This record gives sequence, structure tokens and C-alpha cells, in this order.
Amino acid sequence: MPSDYLVVAVFLAVGVVFVAVTLAFAWLLREKPKYISPVKLTPYECGERPIGQAWSQYYVRYYIFALIFVIFDVEVVFLFPWALVLKELGLFAFLEMLVFLAILLAGLYYAWRKGILKWT
Repeated sequence: MPSDYLVVAVFLAVGVVFVAVTLAFAWLLREKPKYISPVKLTPYECGERPIGQAWSQYYVRYYIFALIFVIFDVEVVFLFPWALVLKELGLFAFLEMLVFLAILLAGLYYAWRKGILKWT
């Protein structure tokens, strides 16, 4: 059993080292500009000079739907393996999953009642 965790730890360490080495090489080998012209700092709009501010503030509601999607996507990640081994786990695991689903459905009901799911 501890050897299984050791394998996971080794893979995690190799992944972290690989990413760190790649980022370090990219940083060391980058081209360092001697002079940055003001033209390079302006936003690019199809070769045209920008009109007005390039940064504008607006209210986006997509993040709420994205969070709800992630929550229910994680639910499916938990449900699929649970459904495969449900007979071996027994009644207690079934009741645990019912509690888990009830909590998630209560959260969805709360979001619906608060009007979070309304687009307008």
C-alpha cells in the first residue's frame, strides 16, 4: 500500500521538475528587448489604431454557470466509480451518496431560488 503512494509521489515530483525545468529554460533563453517602443505597448486591432480605451468594464454572468457546471461535473466524477462498485460497498455507501446528492441538490435549489440561474 505505501508503495502505491510512492509511485504517485514520484510521478508528481517528476511532473513538477519537468515543468520547472521547462519554464527555467524558456526564461533563460528568451530574447530580451533593448528598447520597447510605445507602439508595441498599444493593443493590436487588425492593423488599425485603437479608438478609445482598450480596457472596458462589463458584467459577465458566465462564471456562475461555469461554477455550477464544475460542481456537477465533479459530482459525475464521484458518481461513476461509485456506481461501478455499488454492490460491493453496500447500503452504507448508498446512503452516503444520497446525502452527497442531497447536499448538491440543495445547493442547486438555493441558487435557483436566489435567482442566480436567471440570465436577465
